[in-house]
Amino acid sequence: MRTPNSSRRAFLSGLAALATGCVYRVDVQQGNLLDDTDVDAIQPGMTRSQVRFLLGTPMVEDAFHKDRWDYVYYLRKGRSRREEKRWLIVEFSEDKVSAIRKDVPFAAQG
Repeated sequence: MRTPNSSRRAFLSGLAALATGCVYRVDVQQGNLLDDTDVDAIQPGMTRSQVRFLLGTPMVEDAFHKDRWDYVYYLRKGRSRREEKRWLIVEFSEDKVSAIRKDVPFAAQG
């Protein structure tokens, strides 16, 4: 025979089981979302201000690498385990773009 307390416990544990399946997961987005047309517009010889106008402020301005700007982007949508990661490196020589490295793997060093 069921007691009122056991019925209440069964109801609450069932309710808790349903509630855990309905948790909303927020999209996590960090860094610079770069448009491919803007990235493709960057050319060797452009000035720092021209690059900043097209791409915005870089995510990383390293004090030890003053001639390098890193644009990093990370996105993970809600419950998805898939992550979108992009890393763009713009290198300067004499305040002009000297090299552009697109879609650098996140394991890269240097």
